[in-house]
Amino acid sequence: MHDLPRKLTVDDLSTLFEGRTRFVERLAGRENPLGDARALLASLPEPEQVEALNAHPRIGAARVSSVSAREQGGESDPAVLGELARWNRLYEEKFGFRFVVFVNRRTRVEILRVLQARITRTREEELRTGLDDLVSIALDRYRAR
Repeated sequence: MHDLPRKLTVDDLSTLFEGRTRFVERLAGRENPLGDARALLASLPEPEQVEALNAHPRIGAARVSSVSAREQGGESDPAVLGELARWNRLYEEKFGFRFVVFVNRRTRVEILRVLQARITRTREEELRTGLDDLVSIALDRYRAR
């Protein structure tokens, strides 16, 4: 397993976090970006937190980065993809930001169950969980390089 890097570029971090957001730009200036990511996210104003979450692709979306495609697996059952699309839409309508989950090699059917359970939570709980999972995803991606 790789140690956490002491410096990463904006491009490196954009790949790990799925987009060039204000969060990523701020993080690139840090001495220990992945070590500081959770604390920085927690200190950001909510619009910047939401921007960081919304940069991540939807689970089951047709177009995702090659990294996300590998993480989400190749499961392409139209019924599962339809349910994911429906539940993603309900989640975003309720919370105002994208559902982000550390897939951690789970199938889309398993992720659908996670999404259905998490939609019952409060917005504050979901914002914290989504941001935490966003960092977990980036750390896993870095360590897998």
